[in-house]
Amino acid sequence: MLVWSAWGRALVWSVAALLVGVFYIAPLAVILVASVSEHWNSVLPSGLTAEHFHDAVTGAARDSVFASLATGFIASVLALLTGAWAALALRGRTDPASRIFDIVFFVPSAVPSVSVGLGLLVAFSQKPILLNGTTAIVIVAHYVLISAFTFGNISAGLSRVPPDFEEVASCLGATPGYSLRRVLLPMIAPYLLAAFGLSFALSMGELGATVMVYPPGWVTLPVAIFGLTDRGDIFSGAALTMILVAATLALLIGLENAPIRSAAPR
Repeated sequence: MLVWSAWGRALVWSVAALLVGVFYIAPLAVILVASVSEHWNSVLPSGLTAEHFHDAVTGAARDSVFASLATGFIASVLALLTGAWAALALRGRTDPASRIFDIVFFVPSAVPSVSVGLGLLVAFSQKPILLNGTTAIVIVAHYVLISAFTFGNISAGLSRVPPDFEEVASCLGATPGYSLRRVLLPMIAPYLLAAFGLSFALSMGELGATVMVYPPGWVTLPVAIFGLTDRGDIFSGAALTMILVAATLALLIGLENAPIRSAAPR
């Protein structure tokens, strides 16, 4: 829209295609090729094999897939529930306290994830709340990191819904609970799905805080990939990376095609 001439649009599209190809498609293509390669000692790999994927769905690698999926799902559900509750509680409020709470929700997104992991490790390594060495501390770390994005998505959806709908429902005798379930939540359903999908994708790729807090029996996919590549096992790490990408894309595509439409005015 900002370029009107034909040659200018062609130039912009060419530069965009080059950037997408170099920085997005090429790295994924290299990882995909490495995941099915036996050796890569020259410009091109030699030999194709599915052994790396077989190893990725057995033993410790399979446990990492389960750990990532379980952590992502639980943390995303918790973030969705608390984010929706906070967004609804702060909706329409302009007092200083609500602004402070609004800022507090976004603090974790402004702090490096490694610092979040370190803070949780120090805070919950002693009684009365001892989480160090447990699966729960990994889920808490992911929840802290993704909750801001969930809150932001739902708040954006609520800002598009005028309060008139709820007022009309109240005038017709609807209770606040009924108005919430049958009027407000259906209107922001796509935003709830988007918040869950974004939270899950962020959780699946989280590494910094997880490295700080994960117990030996709960190794997520990013941690497993980091460990494999750090030991020089690039091909197995590439196979796990493709599984991570496939699992995340499958969920996002499923949510994108979910038969849910917003009733909010556009």
